[in-house]
Formats: sequence, structure tokens, C-alpha cells
Amino acid sequence: MPSPDRLKNNNRRRKGVQLLALAAGNAWLPGFFRGTIYQGPLKQICLPGLNCYSCPGALGACPLGSLQNAIADPIQQISFYVLGFLVLTGGLLGRFVCGWLCPFGLFQELLHKIPLRKWRPERKLPLARQLSYSKYIFFGVFIVLIPWLVRLSAGYGEPAFCKYICPSGTLMAGLPLLAANSQLRQLVGWLFGWKFLLLVLTVYLSIRIYRPFCKYVCPLGAFYGLFNRVSLYRVTVDASRCNSCGQCTRVCPMNVPVPQDANSPECIRCGKCAAVCPQDAIRCGIRRSGEVNAPLTGIYRRKP
Repeated sequence: MPSPDRLKNNNRRRKGVQLLALAAGNAWLPGFFRGTIYQGPLKQICLPGLNCYSCPGALGACPLGSLQNAIADPIQQISFYVLGFLVLTGGLLGRFVCGWLCPFGLFQELLHKIPLRKWRPERKLPLARQLSYSKYIFFGVFIVLIPWLVRLSAGYGEPAFCKYICPSGTLMAGLPLLAANSQLRQLVGWLFGWKFLLLVLTVYLSIRIYRPFCKYVCPLGAFYGLFNRVSLYRVTVDASRCNSCGQCTRVCPMNVPVPQDANSPECIRCGKCAAVCPQDAIRCGIRRSGEVNAPLTGIYRRKP
């Protein structure tokens, strides 16, 4: 039987890891004062979460931006490094990155703590769950298709998602750079206004809905979600101990039916389900040899 403080301790531990990931990935403090971007050797390394390359403090690159630039570049057909990084990270962790390591996910969670009435679209809108597939459309259209088509027609493509949509880039790069660099402020045009509007919309929706960008838009979460069922880090449910109380599903912020599909592509591995389970039937961690009966869903029955 879990202790009453187990959920609270899990949330504190996860928040600490999120803050540490934010600080470690954006530790170039001079950039925030100078309004410049770090260009050292670490910039060749991708960070796992949605952390903009142009953030003044960013020590690494955003994997989504790197992938778009690789597709847009006429010299290289595909970047095996970027793809390899994404596949390796997804294969090891799945959407654990979203729940524990992504700065923009943390930003949305903090906004959701603002005490205004919350919305649960999946409870009132029949097609709300289907909307979660829209992030795969964003990945296909803005990460792959547009950079590739523009490259074919113009000779060199553009990172369409970063340029026209990404609110993380506006928050972590656009606003800090404009605040510290007066020369950049003179160059602001309609495109920044459009992206700022998208950021404001994301902020408002994040107050009302838990992680709306992660649920419906984020291409990086869509890619990592493809690996949730096969990743080394996973959620497992011991069906022989589960009493079908439903507490895990009720506490899940991503609306995953845990006893039926513990490793849904929507699961961000936050660990809340395991923390509230009165039977200790749910475990989050590296796959064990005995948990093999249903390796994709994560549901298994303990051998007697």
C-alpha cells in the first residue's frame, strides 16, 4: 500500500529533474546579458527536449531544428546523426523525455498551476482523443514535407516549424534576445508578431488544459511516442495484482487508460499512476525479464 505522500514525493522529484535539465541545457549565462547565442563546440550536440538552438543560454541544439535543417540542406540527403540521436533517445526513453527533461513541458505545467477553471476536452468533446493525432500531422507537414518541398523548388529549404509555429522558440529565444539586444528589436516584423500570438494562445490554453502543446501539436513528442511501446524505459502493470479501482486512469494527466494500454504513445512517464496505485501493481522503469507476456501494452501477469 503506497503512503499518502508518495504522489507528492514523485511530483517533487520530477520537478527537481525538470529544473535541473532546464538549468543544465541553458547554462551559458553571458548570452542572456549580451543578447547573443552560444556558438561553442557543445552546440553540435542535440539536447533531448524542445530547447531552442537560439536560446541565449542554450549549450546544445534542438533535435527538431537540426532535423529540419538536415532535410532542407541540398548537400546532405539526411542527417544520420540527428536521426540516430532521435531513434536512440526514443528507443531508450520514449516520452520520458517529455515528462522529465523538456523545458517547454515544464513551462506548460507551471502555467497549469494558475488557479483558473480547468478544461478536460476529452470528457466533453467526442473527438478530443482523435485530436492527439494532429501532432503527427505537424511532424509530417512542417518537419519533413515543407522543408523538403522548398528545397526542391528553391534549392535550399527552411525549418518551417521553427520559423512559423514553435512557441518554445519564441519564449526561449525570441523574447530573451529582443530584451537584451536593441539591434534585433529594430528588425521585428509580422512574423514575430504571429509567433508571439501563438505563444500567447499557448499560454492561455496551458492555464486551462494540461500540456495542450504536448497533446496536440508537438512533433518531438509525436516522434518519441512512436517508441513508447518498445522503449527500454516503460510502464508495466501486473494484472494479477490490479483490482481495477481506476485510480491510475483518473490521476493520469495525459488521459491514458493505464490498465488497458500502459505504454500508450500519449504517456509521458510522469509516474503518477504508479504513485497512487493501492496495490503496487504499476511500475515505471527499465523493463524486467519477467514482464514479457504483453511487451507492447505493458500489461502482464506475474508468474506464480
